[in-house]
Amino acid sequence: MEAIPKEVFSFLNRLKNNNHKNWFDAHKQEFKQIDGALKEFYTSVLEDLNVSDTIDKMKIYRIYRDVRFSKDKTPYKTYRSVSYSRASESLRGGYYLEIAPGESKMIGGFFQPNPADLKRIRKEFETDDTEIREILKDPTFVKMFSALEGEEVKTAPRGFDIEHPAIDLIRKKSFVAVRRFTDEEILSTNFRQELKKSYLALRPFFDYMSEVLTTDMNGVSLLKET
Repeated sequence: MEAIPKEVFSFLNRLKNNNHKNWFDAHKQEFKQIDGALKEFYTSVLEDLNVSDTIDKMKIYRIYRDVRFSKDKTPYKTYRSVSYSRASESLRGGYYLEIAPGESKMIGGFFQPNPADLKRIRKEFETDDTEIREILKDPTFVKMFSALEGEEVKTAPRGFDIEHPAIDLIRKKSFVAVRRFTDEEILSTNFRQELKKSYLALRPFFDYMSEVLTTDMNGVSLLKET
């Protein structure tokens, strides 16, 4: 499948205005049809990713919201999303795709790394940020993603100098690249091809970060020999 059916946006827009169980139950069959079409598209994307990468698993997120700790008690998400995890210890990072009227996006990178990985990344940036800067200023990366995004601490992480030249990278808690799409781009027959370009543009970033996370500060591999 090359494109997202326009019925997906139609359903999500109506759900946004009727976010309650009675309406959803009455349109359950319609939801199953559009989600089936989306699953077909997600599977096509998985096939594309596996041409140039190795994906361990695809996870399609449920439409039901967890409202236990939220002030917003609406029961359903008004978007559909899927993630793809890279396989093996040597391939770090993952891909995420979110389809939502007016707010669609794809994300690639490292979302909230565990404490050990986060410290290793920060120490690498503290020691030498030359290579990551070159990757982030590559014209293709800038054209598609503009800049590296991710939640940050307000000042400097403990043990790091707030005056360090790489503090803008060191203070991040996630390291992700985001490409946003208009509704017209999502519904275009060219959308799948644009996703392919996005994934390929991320590879230098993924390869660099994977090397950082699988070596110590001396560049010695942390992976077990097989």
